[in-house]
Amino acid sequence: MGFYLNSKKPYLLFRDDRFSTYFIDKSKILKDLIPLVEHSNVNCGKYHKYICITRPRRFGKTVMANMISSYFEKDIDSHTLFEGLQVASYNWFKEHLNQHHVIHIMFNEMPDECSTYVQYISRIKRKLLLDLSREFPHLPIDKEDALWDVLNSLVEYGTDEKFIFVLDEWDFIFHRTFVSDMDKIAYIDFLSNLLKDQPYVEFVYMTGILPIAKYSSGSELNMFFEYTMVTEEKFSEYFGFTEQEVDILFQKYQKQGFPMENVTREGLRLWYNGYHTKSGERVYNPRSVVVSLTNNNLGNYWTSAGPYDELFYYIKENTDAVRDDLALMVSGIPVSSKVREYAATSMNLKTKDEIFSAMVVYGFLNYENGYVSIPNKELMDKFADMLQKEPSLGYVHNLALKSEQMLRATKTGDTKTMAEILEYTHNIEVPLLYYNHETELTMIVNMAYLSARDTYWVERENKTGIGYVDFIFYPINKADDCIILELKVNHTAQEAIQQIKKRNYALNFQKRSQEKDNYTGRILAVGIAYSKVDKKHSCKVEILRERVE
Repeated sequence: MGFYLNSKKPYLLFRDDRFSTYFIDKSKILKDLIPLVEHSNVNCGKYHKYICITRPRRFGKTVMANMISSYFEKDIDSHTLFEGLQVASYNWFKEHLNQHHVIHIMFNEMPDECSTYVQYISRIKRKLLLDLSREFPHLPIDKEDALWDVLNSLVEYGTDEKFIFVLDEWDFIFHRTFVSDMDKIAYIDFLSNLLKDQPYVEFVYMTGILPIAKYSSGSELNMFFEYTMVTEEKFSEYFGFTEQEVDILFQKYQKQGFPMENVTREGLRLWYNGYHTKSGERVYNPRSVVVSLTNNNLGNYWTSAGPYDELFYYIKENTDAVRDDLALMVSGIPVSSKVREYAATSMNLKTKDEIFSAMVVYGFLNYENGYVSIPNKELMDKFADMLQKEPSLGYVHNLALKSEQMLRATKTGDTKTMAEILEYTHNIEVPLLYYNHETELTMIVNMAYLSARDTYWVERENKTGIGYVDFIFYPINKADDCIILELKVNHTAQEAIQQIKKRNYALNFQKRSQEKDNYTGRILAVGIAYSKVDKKHSCKVEILRERVE
C-alpha cells in the first residue's frame, strides 16, 4: 500500500460517500469498464483501454474515480462497500474485486509552497517511485531512471505486472499561474511517456474538466477516447443526477425529521436542474443537490467556490461580443452558438463562440441543439451579480442597477417610475431592441426586474389557470407580495390586467401553497405595454388580493 500505488485514500474517501445519507449508486459504470480492462472488445483496437471523461466541476468526477479505484485495487478489502450496489449483482463482480494494481493520482494535490512546474511534477515522480520500490523491492531502481523505465523493468525482469491508472483532475495544472506554455508541453509529454504504448498499462481512466484535444494537437495523447457531456452519450448517466435519482434523494430528505422542511422538490428543480446531456436528458448538479438537502436550505452552493469575477473572467476580453446575448440569456431566452469544447483550453478567449464554449465546459452555461442558456437559478444568481457589478457591460449594467428601483416602484404602485425606467432603457443605444417582437420587450422587462431574483423565484411563460402567463414571481418569503406580470405590444396595460384576471393566473399561488405554507402576501397583477405608434410604455398595477393575516 503506497501513496499512489494501491493507495488506501480512494477507499477511505469512497467509504465516506458510500455510507452518506444522500448517496446515489453509480456503480453500474463498472459494467462498461470491465470489457475495456479485459480487452475483450478487440474491434476497437488497442487504444480502447484509454478513456477520458470530462464534466464541469462538482459533477461527481472524483467520487467516481475513488469508487473505481476502491473496486479494482489490491491491498484493501472493499467487499462491504459494494454490498447491495448494482455492480455486486454481476457474475464477474468477485473476479475483479481488489485484484489489480491501481495507480491513483489526484493531480490537484500540490507540494507545499509550490511555485514551479518542476516542483509539482517532481513530487508525483518521487512518491510513485518510492511506492514502486516498496511494492517491488527486487527491482534495481537507479535514481536517474524515469518512471516508465522502472515500470518497464517489471516486464523485463519477468514479473509482467500490469497497472490500472486512475487519473483525477488531469487538467488541474493548466489553471496554475506559474505554469508556462513550455511547462504544459512538458506535462503532456510526461503523460504520453507514462501511458502511451506501454506494456504495463492495463487500463487508463482519466477525468477532468478540459478536453485533451487542444493540448495534444499532435499524436501525444491521441490514444484516448474522449467522452464529454456535449458530444457523447456514452457514460452520461453516471455523472449528474437524473430526475428519478433526485426523487429518491428528496424522499430520503423528507424522512430526516427536520422541524421545518425548507427544501421543496420544485425548488430543487428550479435551483439545480437545467443541464442537458448529448442524449437530451436533463441532469442536476449533484453536489449542490446534496448540500442543499443536507443543509435543509435552497441556496447557491456550486458557485460559492468563487466570486462573480470568476464568471467575468470568461467574457472580459470581449464584452461587446456577448453583452446582448447575456441580456437575452438572463431573460431566459437561449442563444445560438457554435460550441467547440477545445476552445475552453485557450487562455485568450476572443470570439463569442470561444467564450460560450468555455462557459459550457466549465458548467456556467447549458448547451442543447445549437443553443446556449443559463441552466438554473443557482447560475442565474451569479450572472445577475455580475451584471450589477460590471460597468463594462454598458446598458445591461445600467439597467441592472435600476432593477431595485423597478421592484420597489411595482410594489408601491408607482407606475410613473416604472414607465420612466422602461423608457430609459429603450432610449439608450440598444441594437437588438427594436421591439419588432414581444421577445425584445420580454428581455427588457426581465432585466428591469433583475434584482427581484434575490427575493423571488422568477418563472417565464408559466402554465397557470387556463393559459400561460409571461412572468410569475414566487416570493421566497411567503409573506411577501406575489407578482403576476403580463406584457402587451400595441395593446394597453389594462388589457394585460384583464387577461391576468380572466385566465385566473393567480391560481398558481394556490397550487404552490399545497406544497408548503400558504402565500400570505398580496397578489399583484402587473400589466406592461408598449405602443409602436407613440413609442411609449405604459404600466398598471392592481391588487388582486390583500395580505392574508
